[in-house]
Amino acid sequence: MERQNLADLVAFLAVAEEQSFTKAAAKLGTSQSSISHTVRRLESRLGVRLLARSTRSVSPTSAGEDLIATLKPALQDIDSKLGALGELREKPAGMVRITASRHAALTVLLPKLSALTAAYPDIHVELDLSGALVDIVADRFDAGVRLGEQLANEMIAVRVGPDLRMAVVGSPAYFERHPMPQTPQDLTAHRCINLRLWTHGGLYAWEFSRDGRELNVRVEGSMIVNDSIVALEAAEQGVGLACLMEDIVAPAVAEGRLIRVLDEWCEPFSGYHLYYSSRRQPSLAFSLVVDALRFHS
Repeated sequence: MERQNLADLVAFLAVAEEQSFTKAAAKLGTSQSSISHTVRRLESRLGVRLLARSTRSVSPTSAGEDLIATLKPALQDIDSKLGALGELREKPAGMVRITASRHAALTVLLPKLSALTAAYPDIHVELDLSGALVDIVADRFDAGVRLGEQLANEMIAVRVGPDLRMAVVGSPAYFERHPMPQTPQDLTAHRCINLRLWTHGGLYAWEFSRDGRELNVRVEGSMIVNDSIVALEAAEQGVGLACLMEDIVAPAVAEGRLIRVLDEWCEPFSGYHLYYSSRRQPSLAFSLVVDALRFHS
C-alpha cells in the first residue's frame, strides 16, 4: 500500500470517529479543507460514498461502516507493534488506554496508577469513564476494568480489586413513614430509586444472595437515575430506598444520615478485573500497568 493511501484511511477514520471534519482536522493537526479533500479523494478512488454529510453532522454510510470495522483493529495492531518498538528505549514509555466505571477508577485505578506514573513519567494512562461495556479491540482500548461476572469471552482477566458488597439504605425520615423490609420480597411494597445501567441501558435488578440462595428483585419507585452519587443523595433526601456499593454509602450510614437494611442478604461478590485481548502484544508500559493494578489478597 502506498503511504498516501494509508494517510487517507487514517483521515477518514478520524472524521468517522469524531463525526466532524473540524474536530478530525484538529486531532490530526491539519486544516478542515485539507481533510475534506483527502476524504473526497479516497471516496473517488474507491468509487463509493463513505460518509453521509449534512449541515449539522457527518456519519458513516453502510460502506463506511464496513471499512471502519476493518480499519480499527488493523490500526490498533500497528499502534501496538509501534509501541513494542518503543521498548527498545532505555525507559518504558507510551500511552495505555483503559475503559472503566467511575467507581472502579476512584477505588482501584487511581490509588495504584498514581504511584506508577510518578515512578515512570513517560508512561501515560488515559481513563475513559463512560461506564459502558465497549468492544475494547474495535474501540482501540488496551484494556477494560469491569466486575468479574461482566468479563467478555476470549479475554485475559487479571483481578485488580477485593470482593465487593451491595447495601440497601434509606433515610431515617423514610423509615418513619415505612416499615423496614425484612426480606428482599418486601421491597415490592417500598418506593425505591432505580438505577439505569450504562452497560445495557436497562434498569438494575437488585441482586441478593443468602446461604447459596440467589434472588433478583425488580423494584418500583418515583425516580430513575444513572449515577450512584445522585441515587445516594436522593436516598438521603427520603425519596426512597437505594441499592448501592457498600463503600459509597458507608460514610452516610456511619453518620446516621442513612440506615442500612437487608444486610444479611448482601453477600460479597467478585470484585473488579482488568481484561484485555489474548491476541494483543503487550508493550512494556502496558505490562507495568497490569503489574501495578494486580490485586494481592
